[in-house]
Amino acid sequence: MTQAIKGRGSRTHLAGRFEITTAEAVDDGWHPDEAEEFAVPSLRTTVTEETARSIISRNQSPDISFSQSANPYRGCEHGCSYCFARPSHAYLNLSPGLDFETRLFAKTNAPELLRRELSRPGYVPSPIALGINTDAYQPIERRLEVTRRMIEVLWEARHPFTLITKNALVTRDIDLLAPLAAERLVNVYFSITTLDSHLSAKLEPRAAAPHARLRAMAKLHEAGVPVGVMAAPVIPWINDHELEAILEAAAGAGARAAGYTLLRLPHEVAPLFRDWLQAHYPDRAAHVMSTIQQLRGGKDYDSRFGQRFSGQGVYADLLARRFQLALRRAGFDPRGGDPPLDITRFRRPAPPAPPKKTSPQGELF
Repeated sequence: MTQAIKGRGSRTHLAGRFEITTAEAVDDGWHPDEAEEFAVPSLRTTVTEETARSIISRNQSPDISFSQSANPYRGCEHGCSYCFARPSHAYLNLSPGLDFETRLFAKTNAPELLRRELSRPGYVPSPIALGINTDAYQPIERRLEVTRRMIEVLWEARHPFTLITKNALVTRDIDLLAPLAAERLVNVYFSITTLDSHLSAKLEPRAAAPHARLRAMAKLHEAGVPVGVMAAPVIPWINDHELEAILEAAAGAGARAAGYTLLRLPHEVAPLFRDWLQAHYPDRAAHVMSTIQQLRGGKDYDSRFGQRFSGQGVYADLLARRFQLALRRAGFDPRGGDPPLDITRFRRPAPPAPPKKTSPQGELF
């Protein structure tokens, strides 16, 4: 397949790194139409119910500001071509390419699991980052409301949490987020990769348009919800020139805090992103990847702590200086934005009722 697929960030069912066998279309000259049909992947989005065993994940990474996270979904229909979470679909024997954005899984028991884990006598509260591996407000949330039901549990428990999203759907839950914010229990960040709607449609085809994210940011700010921006990822020669403009626009929409990360290409993300470059920017693909490798010690990716988010070398140093200068010009507090979330308000929720018998899990839609 040589053309980009409208509405999708990938154009291939790239095999995951754990696959033993793979299928490949071959034109033997007898039935070229059939070979082409075999090569074109299905674009239908399916959502399957998943009965999760636990919901709170914990990490000790020195690069990450949170120690706990919870993800209501696996896979993400936003289809961001650069998404660092794509390789997680390989653990399901699914493709980190098109499967990641078309074969989704909803942890429909997540609110009950969250209540159970928060109600345990030994649980020690610490802010939970909601929707880190995949976006908690991706399009299927509009119908399933798993994220909203999790927030209802967090509100009942007065448990602090943070959100980061690319979707304006987050404004649906202002009725929950505003009272949480009044008690210093929530911060909401928006990931803004570009202000160019045409580029956004290529990079993150089913995320909210950049202007919609800024409107949502302003709406939350007006409701008293602390908002911030992540200019992420910064991609050399694709969107790096927009760093200052993104921070300026976010500040105008009420953002108090800001951050940035360089493009990350772990595992299968590297070949998928190279393919994306060939589809959309073949004239500069080699230049982009050459710069990325200069930032990553000659490789597509460097996973070392202290390096994976910022890179190293002249370009990385210049970007860091640009970011600090842009912060001051846009009026951000260089010491940080919002005060720490308040863990002292936590009250252990009642444990969930015993689960009812349900039908076997299956496809939701």
